[in-house]
Amino acid sequence: MTTSKKALWTPSQDTVDSANVTEFIGLVNKNYQASVTNFAELHAWSIKHPENFWSQIWDYSHVIADRGESVLENKDKMPGAVWFSDSSLNFAENLLNNFERSNNNDPDQTAIVFWGEDQVKRSLSFSDLKSQVASMAAYLKSIGLKQGDVVAGFMPNVPETVICMLATTSIGGVWTSCSPDFGVQGVVDRFGQVEPKIFIAANAYFYNGKTHNCLDKVKEISEKLTSVEQLITVPYADSTTLENAVNYPDILETHANAELEYTRVGFNEPLYIMYSSGTTGVPKCIVHGVGGTLLQHLKEHLLHVNLKPKDKIFYFTTCGWMMWNWLVSALSTGATLMLYDGSPFYPNENILWDYVDQEEINVFGTSAKYIDVLRKDDVDLKSTHSLKSLNSILSTGSVLAPESYDYIYEKVKTDVCLSSISGGTDIVSCFALGCAVLPVYRGELQCKGLGMQVEIWDDKGQPVINDKGELVCAKPFPCMPIGFWNDPDGKKYFDAYFATYENTWCHGDYVTETENGGLIFYGRSDTVLNPGGVRIGTAEIYRQVEKLDEVQESIVIGQNWQDDVRVVLFVKLTGDLSLNDELIDKIKKQIRSNTTPRHVPAKVLQVADIPRTKSGKIVELAVRNIVHGDSVKNIESLANPEALELYKSREELQS
Repeated sequence: MTTSKKALWTPSQDTVDSANVTEFIGLVNKNYQASVTNFAELHAWSIKHPENFWSQIWDYSHVIADRGESVLENKDKMPGAVWFSDSSLNFAENLLNNFERSNNNDPDQTAIVFWGEDQVKRSLSFSDLKSQVASMAAYLKSIGLKQGDVVAGFMPNVPETVICMLATTSIGGVWTSCSPDFGVQGVVDRFGQVEPKIFIAANAYFYNGKTHNCLDKVKEISEKLTSVEQLITVPYADSTTLENAVNYPDILETHANAELEYTRVGFNEPLYIMYSSGTTGVPKCIVHGVGGTLLQHLKEHLLHVNLKPKDKIFYFTTCGWMMWNWLVSALSTGATLMLYDGSPFYPNENILWDYVDQEEINVFGTSAKYIDVLRKDDVDLKSTHSLKSLNSILSTGSVLAPESYDYIYEKVKTDVCLSSISGGTDIVSCFALGCAVLPVYRGELQCKGLGMQVEIWDDKGQPVINDKGELVCAKPFPCMPIGFWNDPDGKKYFDAYFATYENTWCHGDYVTETENGGLIFYGRSDTVLNPGGVRIGTAEIYRQVEKLDEVQESIVIGQNWQDDVRVVLFVKLTGDLSLNDELIDKIKKQIRSNTTPRHVPAKVLQVADIPRTKSGKIVELAVRNIVHGDSVKNIESLANPEALELYKSREELQS
């Protein structure tokens, strides 16, 4: 396809020739008698021949497994398709032992580099990493952890989190995590549903120049998680622990000479439990499979990000965001994980870019909001940093504004592949992302994910080009969740993704596909909030606000604001109460202390009534449309449509 738009960046011929995807195209042509010549043709081939494509991914990425004969069963059913049903593998084994691509199997190669806001800098070789994983795994087995058991981590983004996850999955256990800025109720709402056997928590973390002690929260959470048989504390800020906890350094010392063993499990056995944003109640528990997660991440790291052995890859993330899970899989390519924990603006906005220069990072990942902040502050990194090693910048979490594309090339680096990527917790990966052999156009994601039949559908379920519509995936793919936790008949899972269009995954993103194959994202098409790229469920806010006697009822929306989304909370107060600064502060404190700082609304406004359907459900989407000056669909379904007038043209929302 062609376009009249001018590219902001175009890869050199050397980049194209040496790219992993170019090598992969050669293998496809050789092994399947195909005649693929470019990325667009490869994508078309990958969705026309899914069994061949994913088999070639398996071989190209050197998956360590007991490979069976089956590739795809029930290929016309969504849900219902089953991938690699007679194959078994171990996730940790693939992350720790897959050195074949680097052809040197060097145990002294650096596996992890860590910078913490407390100024501690550490690194671990693959040998060191495997040794600590072996010690932790031996301990977990000694206290009875077995395949299928859940381990929950309440941890910052430190090496110990990776170690504990790998130890858990080496046994065939299931890992789930939250970041330590979550409030008690937010953690219990998640972990309480999945009944973890082991609870691993940091004693503190650092953020914005302050030490935040976690032990009071850890104690309260562990008391509410009645399934927990053992609490383990990981020292970070200091050595303090809880009386009934096992201390992580003691585990390493006691099991110092343990041998690492791997339990291979079925391709579709559970690996991770992740959490929806909780729009209609407590968060849904999304279960991701071992093989599908690994295979999808390998595809994305190798063919889209173009990771090479010994490349250094960084993503600014917490352990409560799916990008942490995505990042750690890069170990399986022979790359080095670059971890950071703390504020990206402390002690100043240079810290992450100092990290890039000093450690010679090749791939830098962050949120769109972070780039937007740098742009608005007019931070000129070209004048302060070399960034010589940097070849790729990744952005996700929310829509990357066209102006932010300009900023990267004007003020950060001219010769860099800027890849905005988009997918979600739902698939722990991407539907749309970048590729080193493709040009970058202003405001566009470069391409659809290989092996993913991504299309943009209108209200009639027809594919459209150059028109806004719903992002769907029309054929099965390996990283579809294996289901939701505690959803025996699969109804919650079906309703979440397959109820809109028959036999098709509907993701809930509002998108345009351009004539050159790029994608322009406009945000969520449902009511999930997305401030700063962090998905937030309205129900989590409601549960806290409506605990206050002063608040009778509330409704919360995301308002598009300055290339981002801000949370706006409308409250209907009890009796004749009037909203004042004191009550606003009380509401915000209630939300902050029981969820996360990101849940706290930017605006709290009083209303006399809240619109609802005739069946009694409040209508967030209708309020959001009114606030943005858009029309409201199905107004006849409302019991009190006149209430919408209370939200129209509010002066408070103009600043």
